[in-house]
Amino acid sequence: MDANDNMPGKLEQWAHMLTEVYAELEVAKLRIEALGKENADLKKENADLKKENADLKKELGGSHAKVEEPYSCRAEEQRQEQRGLRKKRQESKKQRRGRLATEEKIKRAEKTEDVYPQGVPRDRCKLSHVRVVWRLLEGRAVLVAYRVFRGPRKQYGVIPGVLGRSEYGLEIVIELAFLVQQVGLSFDKLCLAVGFLQNLSLGKSQVEALLKQLARYWSEEFDVLCALLANALVVHTDETGWSLNSVWVFLSEKARVLFFGVHKDAETLKEILDPATFGGIVFSDDAAVYANFTQAQKCWAHLLRKAIKLTLQAPADAAYRRFADELLSIYHEAKRSQRDRRLNVVGRDRKEKALRRRLFALCSPVCREQAAATGLAHDWWLLAEELVRLALKDELFTFIRSEPPTQPNGAQTQLNGTNNEAERTLRGAAQSRATGRTSKTLPGARRTTILSSVLESLRLYLAKYTLSSVIDEIRRWQETGRSCFRELLDKLQIPLPTHSILDRVLPQPSG
Repeated sequence: MDANDNMPGKLEQWAHMLTEVYAELEVAKLRIEALGKENADLKKENADLKKENADLKKELGGSHAKVEEPYSCRAEEQRQEQRGLRKKRQESKKQRRGRLATEEKIKRAEKTEDVYPQGVPRDRCKLSHVRVVWRLLEGRAVLVAYRVFRGPRKQYGVIPGVLGRSEYGLEIVIELAFLVQQVGLSFDKLCLAVGFLQNLSLGKSQVEALLKQLARYWSEEFDVLCALLANALVVHTDETGWSLNSVWVFLSEKARVLFFGVHKDAETLKEILDPATFGGIVFSDDAAVYANFTQAQKCWAHLLRKAIKLTLQAPADAAYRRFADELLSIYHEAKRSQRDRRLNVVGRDRKEKALRRRLFALCSPVCREQAAATGLAHDWWLLAEELVRLALKDELFTFIRSEPPTQPNGAQTQLNGTNNEAERTLRGAAQSRATGRTSKTLPGARRTTILSSVLESLRLYLAKYTLSSVIDEIRRWQETGRSCFRELLDKLQIPLPTHSILDRVLPQPSG
């Protein structure tokens, strides 16, 4: 049979195959179209979900955003008044009782005193005006009418212990600042306490106004404290969260400075205590922000707690117990060496090297054997690695060869290799944060920063830290024009910064 006779059959087979191929192509085309439509639907759904997610994030972010304005009902009412509700404000003023007239205050005064200008004969003075001031006398608030006399050259008598034109004596303002900033009383409890104990009737707005006035009066002293801090020999530092960002404490032998509402970052630290220029020793935890100081002492308490925690988590493991006992023994030996005044520089260096060898002998086996461990053994390895790293950086035994600096009141700063004092200083701020009694605005944070820093620093300069000793010291400031902080600054010939550090790390809301 000729091959051409089979040609029709082959053509029929090829036609059938091509038909099948075309049919499969059509099916594939339909599948591609369906997939394309499904892909478009998924893209649209994805875009909708992204938009919904962005809206939710924006909504959540707005609900948790920090606000610089007070958001109480009274504050909102005041904002409504400022938006043009003049009539209501005028009507409310008419309904309020208002301030007492000066004549009425004079009638209520329990005591009258004459104030003459210094250095002017009294027979040449004339009565200028009468000013009424609340004073604390024998533990009770007393309204005193001061008869202010004027000299022939317009010299006026100065009422002792009063800030500006305030109607409250300095002793009352200092007491309020102490009870709020250091004892931790809220404004409500403060008003209740002074009303019950001293028969002094105050409103929260009056308390806030008095504290603001005192903060303005002490603002220059705060700048002086910052300059003394930057030239200290030893600084203990720590931080904790607050209602606005963080509160950061710096304790030295010359000043105790607290910053409320600041960020804990390298830029803020550079403004407060520049690692590039600070020549003292910084006692801190092992946070990365403290990594660039020339002389550093890492807190032994943090390290020992980690070792003790291992023994409590696995009490049956003798290896953890031996490690913690030896580490604690090394620390105690380091403290004994630091307190031993018989050791000279060579002796302290020898002690430090011996303790470092003991530490390496303790940690090296853990670093080798537990590198791939998990669970508690991994935590043990991390602790051993941290100890070795800090020892190699010379940040574990720095306090052994350091001489304890003397404070202005004659006491010596304790150097025990920890920053526990800084942690204790922050407890009040942490408790206030937990109970919601912190400032919610930048002006409040600035006020708290200034008042807390000056009051804490006065502890270093006064032999006895009491209300009477603080009042005597501040009255001396008023008479001489120089605080105890300024006197030390001038004695050490330390220049003041050209710009306020507080304005740089915690600027006013207005900029």
